[in-house]
Amino acid sequence: MDPATIVGILIAFGSLYAMITLEHASVSALLLPAPMVLVFGATLAIGIAGGTLKDFIVAVKAVPPAMKGKTVPAQDTIDSVVVLAEKARSEGLLALEEEASTATDPFLRGALQNIADGTDGEELREILEDEIESASQTNRTASKFFASLGGYAPTVGIIGTVVSLTHVLENLSSPDKLGPMIAAAFVATLWGLLSANFLWLPIGTRIKRLGEMEIARMTLLMEGVLAVQAGSQPRLLGERLKAMVPQHEQGKSGKAGKDAGKKAKGSDEAITEQGQAAA
Repeated sequence: MDPATIVGILIAFGSLYAMITLEHASVSALLLPAPMVLVFGATLAIGIAGGTLKDFIVAVKAVPPAMKGKTVPAQDTIDSVVVLAEKARSEGLLALEEEASTATDPFLRGALQNIADGTDGEELREILEDEIESASQTNRTASKFFASLGGYAPTVGIIGTVVSLTHVLENLSSPDKLGPMIAAAFVATLWGLLSANFLWLPIGTRIKRLGEMEIARMTLLMEGVLAVQAGSQPRLLGERLKAMVPQHEQGKSGKAGKDAGKKAKGSDEAITEQGQAAA
């Protein structure tokens, strides 16, 4: 779990609270129901109006995973592919059907099943690329929805301020009330800016980033399983996949990867010895 978004939002609101405290202002002066209802309600409504209900549902479903931020380290993916390559090398491609039945990742499960069924490499690549593009489109839809909310919220806040100032002008005959009323009028603008920059834009950016990481993982898996199907040597395959991962995202090899590397090395040595004996 990566709590970056939750921690960041809490620190942002904490900084706001610290400023209010240092200015000796009152938090209750900002928690006015009317402008908050307008800003949050109208912003969401406009966001829904700008797309479809399915877009809204997709965006809402994307929030819990984005808050958890659970991602699979690239090295773990590489280790898994190396293990699969060793199994296919020693037992044949049909052995991958057993791995497909136990795989928890739908993308990997489908790829392995297609390999075991004898699907052509080029056709399998097209299938996997279509799945990756579909996942990418879903992520773009969700992130775009929250990005649009971040654009609408400040304008909605200004609308609320204009409405409140209109009410202020109706009470010019009561000068003693003008100060508090004008202050309350600007609360709508404040919440418009706050919701955009403290909530909607960070959530949208978070969904986009996690989507990019998931697409990168799926691409890594695709290249890996296609190489397994082509009969690539496990150790070299691991090095090739590692070269596809940015340096800052590379981690230490896990136990599975080390075991796979040892098996691959042993298998290579055995094959070499068999070749020398035959000669």
